[in-house]
Amino acid sequence: MPLIDTATLRRIGGQLGTNPAGIFQDADGRRYYVKTLESTAHARNEMIAAKLYRLAGAPTLTYVNTKAPDQIATEWIELDKKCIAHLSESERKQAQQWFGVHAWTANWDAAGFHGDNQGVVDGKVLTLDVGGALAFRAQGDPKGKAFGSRVDELDILRTDEGNPHAVRLFSDMSPEDIKQAIMVVLRITDEQIRQIIIDSGGSDMLAEKMIARKADMARR
Repeated sequence: MPLIDTATLRRIGGQLGTNPAGIFQDADGRRYYVKTLESTAHARNEMIAAKLYRLAGAPTLTYVNTKAPDQIATEWIELDKKCIAHLSESERKQAQQWFGVHAWTANWDAAGFHGDNQGVVDGKVLTLDVGGALAFRAQGDPKGKAFGSRVDELDILRTDEGNPHAVRLFSDMSPEDIKQAIMVVLRITDEQIRQIIIDSGGSDMLAEKMIARKADMARR
């Protein structure tokens, strides 16, 4: 797919999240949600996270490449549901299958600040934004040492009172549910992780950290 150049698109809607963004439409009527992030590094971080989600099989919006290196674009789709509070019991169980992927990628924003980072399209639960995964917080601040080789998110995402929507979504998972969610990540090979990250412009250090995080989950 060719690069999206927002300078040639028509803006037809405003931002939905915390980052400057808008809904854009091309000459063929295709629509995209485009965010402008604080830096090229933050945008690259989100693209790598999206590819790791896809590698694990975790459903996300469809990311497309942009001409501007500090922009992130996804294909625009109309959601049937866009809040955790509206999920049915079976949809909550579906969302919980990907708990291990959220923990592995340190996606503290997996549930969303307002419970609005999980949506449903045609019965499938999607993570709507992975900008809070890996090395950056959703609004662009580096996580620093808080993003290490230990996957404390396996506990934090289920217990942190400061992240109430994540707790609401994940706290009732049984030990077996958690084990199955971890197995989703363990099925990915170290070589696949390394290749995705390096091919996407990520560093050897990030690749080694994600492999170490997978190993930490295996120990759990």
